[in-house]
Amino acid sequence: MGATVTEWNFADVWEAVADHLADAAALTHGERTVSWRELDRRADGLARWLLDQGVKRQDKVALYLTNCPEYLEATFAAFKISLVPINTNYRYADAELAYLWENADAVAVVFHGSFTERADRVRHLVPRVRSWLWVDDGSGPCPEWALPYEDAVATPTGERVRAPWGRGADDLLMLYTGGTTGMPKGVMWRQDDLFARLNASGFRRYDQDAGLSDVHAQLEGGESGMTLLPACPLMHGTGCFTALECLAEGGRVVTLASRQFDPVELLDTVEREQVNGVVIVGDAFAKPILAALDDHPGRWDLTSLVGMISSGVMWSEETKQGLLKHHPGMLLIDAFSSSEALGMGTSVSSGADASQTARFTLGPEVRVLDADGRDVVPGSGTVGVLALGGRIPLGYYKDEDKSASTFRVIDGARYSVPGDFAEVAEDGTIHLLGRGSACINTGGEKVYPEEVEEAVKTFDGIVDAVAVGIPNERFGEEIVAVVELAPGVPPDQVEPQAVIDHVKAQLASYKAPKRVRLVETIGRSPSGKVDYGRLRREATAWAGGE
Repeated sequence: MGATVTEWNFADVWEAVADHLADAAALTHGERTVSWRELDRRADGLARWLLDQGVKRQDKVALYLTNCPEYLEATFAAFKISLVPINTNYRYADAELAYLWENADAVAVVFHGSFTERADRVRHLVPRVRSWLWVDDGSGPCPEWALPYEDAVATPTGERVRAPWGRGADDLLMLYTGGTTGMPKGVMWRQDDLFARLNASGFRRYDQDAGLSDVHAQLEGGESGMTLLPACPLMHGTGCFTALECLAEGGRVVTLASRQFDPVELLDTVEREQVNGVVIVGDAFAKPILAALDDHPGRWDLTSLVGMISSGVMWSEETKQGLLKHHPGMLLIDAFSSSEALGMGTSVSSGADASQTARFTLGPEVRVLDADGRDVVPGSGTVGVLALGGRIPLGYYKDEDKSASTFRVIDGARYSVPGDFAEVAEDGTIHLLGRGSACINTGGEKVYPEEVEEAVKTFDGIVDAVAVGIPNERFGEEIVAVVELAPGVPPDQVEPQAVIDHVKAQLASYKAPKRVRLVETIGRSPSGKVDYGRLRREATAWAGGE
């Protein structure tokens, strides 16, 4: 981090943007556009209302919303008065919601009207929540126990709102992550650290040490930043972090009006709004986009699109090559990051070259460590775990044990070690193997699911796949490929042995699945993540009943 002490706070930066770009568009959702002046004013109104409810410094505000302008407005309001916005997975059931809000110590919840019934069922389980703000989505009336969000943002302010306790670099953003390998955990990011991480990879980068003076200097000419379309949910890190950075650059965040991902809507929006960057999560988004482009060649003008960014789930070389055929001038950026570790590696593909799946260039503060804690020698074939130094989170909220196991001191410095395994090639690039928690041990050999999955997904007719290990008396575990077919592909067209042989042609035989199970859907989360535990249990039961 160096000797320089920085004081970055997102509210300070966004207010500076609003000063210079007041009439420029900040948010677009369908036919609705919110200017920077309006965003700033509405966030002030909500901040004033929250202060009037008696909130205290670093109180938590839960955002129970699908993608919409209100998500980022409420985030801005929280930042203005040193509150902590809390993401909420809108797929959660009652018990999961109650756990998250209770664990986060939430005092307010901003929720879409369509979630009213579920929110009502869990209210008695979260007594700390004193304020419920209802965002109208046309699904019904505001319940008597909540206040319409628009009433709160209309609160008179007269001037910009600041809390008596001020705001600063140590203010937190908390991102709840996980849930497939245990209960969700709140990753605590200091705003100064998070801003620095995101700014380092931004399109309009501010002088890290100059602070707000450089923000004002770069925005003085009144030139807006990029137009970004996060197709993935803002409730997850990939969508949230890219949106935060886009706004900090004086850009515009465009969100899709439909709640179900529609690649045609996305492509229509890219053309209509002249989108510069699209954010997705792997093949779960990219393959439907490619299918739409293949079905309607030449339908969309994509010349405004500079790049597509994916993070969280690997996307295949085959899909990248297909997309680049439709728009060779864009960059496809595969950002290897997690909620706990931003900037571990990148893989960039262009029309001249599509990068190999899962091969990344290491970030400058990343190490790959073997079982003894030594740096893996490039080209040695040794599997190591990735560790990211520099600006990293403080830890997990109210979980000292998990914090100690993930955020470790190595050679006198703190590192984030989320559990991602990789090999290091002779040229220093890394080949990702996946999370150790999902690793399969078959006959004494470790097999990382994502490597198998990428091979399976290149089989004709397969749109998605997950590899899991189920009990085997002889080998300890055997690999089952859980497969989702592309729409319209009949099950008898995909012969299990052909899939197995296809994988053996690409990987060592022991990494090939022993069985192939066809399912209607893999059931990925909105962020593209997989519940390996559920699929493993289902595959075990299926194999036993064969």
